[in-house]
Amino acid sequence: MSTQQAGASPALANQLRDPANSAYLALRTVFTIAPVVMGLDKFFNLLTHPRHWSVYLAGWIDDLVPGTADQLMYVVGVIEIVAGIVVAVAPRIGAWVVAAWLAGIIINLVTGPGCYDIALRDFGLLVGAVALGLLAQDRARQTARR
Repeated sequence: MSTQQAGASPALANQLRDPANSAYLALRTVFTIAPVVMGLDKFFNLLTHPRHWSVYLAGWIDDLVPGTADQLMYVVGVIEIVAGIVVAVAPRIGAWVVAAWLAGIIINLVTGPGCYDIALRDFGLLVGAVALGLLAQDRARQTARR
């Protein structure tokens, strides 16, 4: 059954065939879901069980902020949830918020607990967030021309 037969408009069918649009949709989906899931897990520590997320916090950051490292992780969780929601609602802004947040996480990881493997993974995610930001800007320009 073709896309036309399924009732999709020709414009939508063309969008679905466009690799840049497919990449945009994939990145937007991932950078919406992943930050929300990671943010929620700051409250439940299921992904880091039996440890807590605070083991990934650089000591110098823990010394800068009031409260405990676990309390800071709750704040981090809220920020991550908000960042994911911003990507969903306004990807042109949210992608850059996520990229900046990932840069901060990388700095934390390489200057604190020495989790270089995780920092390298997060660098890859940062590049993906930048790609989403660029694709979102291009998509907004194309929409404005129509």
